[in-house]
Amino acid sequence: MNNAPSIDHAVGKPKAGKGMNWKTKRKLFIFVFTVPTLLFFCLFMIYPIIQGLYISLFDWSGGSETKSFIGFDNYKEMLNDPILGHAIYNDYFLVFWKVIGIVGLGVFFAVALTRFRMKGSGFFRQVFFIPNILSVVVIGVLWNYIYNPSIGFLNSFLSLFTEKKVEISYLGDEAYAMWSLLPPAIWAGVGFVMILLIASILSIPTELYEAGNLDGATQWQQFVRITMPLTWEQIKVSILWVVMTTLNGSFVIVWIMTEGGPDNATQVMGSYLYQMGFRQYHMGYASAIGALILILSLITTLALQRIMRRDTYEMS
Repeated sequence: MNNAPSIDHAVGKPKAGKGMNWKTKRKLFIFVFTVPTLLFFCLFMIYPIIQGLYISLFDWSGGSETKSFIGFDNYKEMLNDPILGHAIYNDYFLVFWKVIGIVGLGVFFAVALTRFRMKGSGFFRQVFFIPNILSVVVIGVLWNYIYNPSIGFLNSFLSLFTEKKVEISYLGDEAYAMWSLLPPAIWAGVGFVMILLIASILSIPTELYEAGNLDGATQWQQFVRITMPLTWEQIKVSILWVVMTTLNGSFVIVWIMTEGGPDNATQVMGSYLYQMGFRQYHMGYASAIGALILILSLITTLALQRIMRRDTYEMS
């Protein structure tokens, strides 16, 4: 009688029906990490967009139980709204100058702290990044004090060079108000772009710069032919980040500092939306403005991606 164990038992052949195979585990892993995220995205992104588009077709105060269906009348009203046209202009005014200021200064400081071997570069990185950890509300309040016509730092500093005390109302004068929003907005964003580009520049092999030095290339030529091409993807991401955050998020700094004034001179689409929806209780029209912000953001982003498309350089 043979009592030897079978070959299948000896090699430990898995028994059918026990446990899950790797394909099932893989599908479960994907489900667990994808479906909750998708649900949150639909709940907090897709649903509000659809609901906003739906409300834009009604005349509704935002608090009443009844809504009057008016079709596309809110969108027709936008065509004849001079304040909205000025708000769109202000948004793109901020986009243009913030891209130049934030990305331009971010590139400059990143190159200066990496390629020029400045002393105390770690200290400067921390100093430039501090505004990024501050709330936009804090930044707005801080710069309100700086611009204060009576006790503000800026007027006090300028008064040192004049016989008469300077009392310019930067946020209360239409000629200065919009330009006065740029310094705090640029100051708040430079640090992020600088850190992003520093990481990208430090990943470039030093052999490329050494070869450039041997060929007699100047610092500017090395920047144009080595640094720029190899960091272009990060620069492009920075530009798109500035554009999207400005079109969708400039409302906060504007509302904290000027509330769209004086006389709607600093009104942007976000602040005008808030004013129409929560100050004048014209929620249908505010939702239509929100739809316009979405459309302009998509068009601007897609256009910039096409314009900035170029060959990608890979480092081996």
